[in-house]
Amino acid sequence: MRILIVEFMSLDGVVQAPGGKGEDTDGGFAHGGWTHPFFDPEVVGGAFAAAIAGADALLYGRHTWRGMSVAWPTRAGDPFADRMNAISKYVVSDTLRDDEMTWNTTRIPGAEALTRIRELRETEGGDLLVMGSTTLARALVSEGLVDELRLVIMPVLLGGGKRVFTDDGVKRTLELVSTVTSYKGVISCVYRAVHEG
Repeated sequence: MRILIVEFMSLDGVVQAPGGKGEDTDGGFAHGGWTHPFFDPEVVGGAFAAAIAGADALLYGRHTWRGMSVAWPTRAGDPFADRMNAISKYVVSDTLRDDEMTWNTTRIPGAEALTRIRELRETEGGDLLVMGSTTLARALVSEGLVDELRLVIMPVLLGGGKRVFTDDGVKRTLELVSTVTSYKGVISCVYRAVHEG
């Protein structure tokens, strides 16, 4: 399985709380829902629809999984929501319990996360898709486990907030596969990791 990360991102690299006010106010973040003025179904919606179409499973961090597992089951009836609800899911967490697992989800304890994710990556199948889950996505990038990044870059500067990329000084080369620009100024970019020998 390939590990694919898809993220809404501001021009200054922020991925925090794209969906709505109160979604994630850590660090005093006050711009929840910042993606809404730039949404369009073709480019922005299409980036996420294409990502989930090729996925065999979703991989989440605890915070994102909690929000998604409450929101999506109530949205049945359109192809994207139906796919979100039907697909297998994994959540990395030490605080959630196995008996709390709903929404077709398997828990991966935090201490086992990298080992288990590497094992999943070695199995046959479609993509293992990460949406949001900033801390988890950052760890996967840091460990060199990401095969593809799909960044939906919005024409806005947020001035601070959570980011996917670390400041660890490690060079990671990517190949630009495609770009699409929306009429609202959003650029949807697909990058594949270049594994240097």
